[in-house]
Amino acid sequence: MSEFNFKKKFGQNFISDKNLLSAIVADSGVSKKDEVLEIGAGAGSLTQELSRACKKVVSFEIDSDLKPVLEGLNLKNVEFVFDDFMKAPMGEVEGKFDGKFHVVANLPYYITTPIIFKLFEESERVLSLTIMVQKEVAERLCASAGGKDYGILTVMTNFYGTPKITRIIGRQMFCPAPNVDSALVNIRLENKYKDVDKTKFSKLVKQCFSMRRKTLLNNLCAMFSKQTLTEKFGEEFLKRRAETLTLEEFLNMYKKLY
Repeated sequence: MSEFNFKKKFGQNFISDKNLLSAIVADSGVSKKDEVLEIGAGAGSLTQELSRACKKVVSFEIDSDLKPVLEGLNLKNVEFVFDDFMKAPMGEVEGKFDGKFHVVANLPYYITTPIIFKLFEESERVLSLTIMVQKEVAERLCASAGGKDYGILTVMTNFYGTPKITRIIGRQMFCPAPNVDSALVNIRLENKYKDVDKTKFSKLVKQCFSMRRKTLLNNLCAMFSKQTLTEKFGEEFLKRRAETLTLEEFLNMYKKLY
């Protein structure tokens, strides 16, 4: 791929190290009985490892210039889709699989969070995400309440599943090398809160964080009256900021308000 014209707009940073590629697949835990969605095939190096490890791979790639490279790999159990994953209806994506599936991907940095939320919010057939992301995003996914990295992404990730950083990857492992280090995160999805309306809960969390330095009272007054909030939670609780609340406290707020 030395002659390939890497496109910055697509966040193209490819991996070629065989040991790292094998480690990514191993960390995902996929086996010959599993189906996998890959988002961002790139030059197909991870796709090839996944093809050997699992039953079927559906791999999205936005850059049609890579079509000859990817189709030239002749991977029999891989379906390449040359389209923007963010514009693909989730029903069409799910229709390419027999049942539930895993996501394993070296995600483009510029669109990492929207991809994660699309998978969380629009599909109930994803079993796990094993994703390469910027190290700072990985730290946000796995942060504890009260820290500077803790926010909407942290709360909603833990609402949908259990995140774990499995390895840190230096920038020198990519071509071209990005300006930051990366991390591999595994998120095992679990339907833990079946009685919670996901849309309402997400809206509540986002409103609590809408102005990070403001108190819960100031942020929530856009959705509920001050009287309602004070009656349900008391003044002391409402003086807190969203970043200090655990997932369990957000869930307790939801139950009291809805």
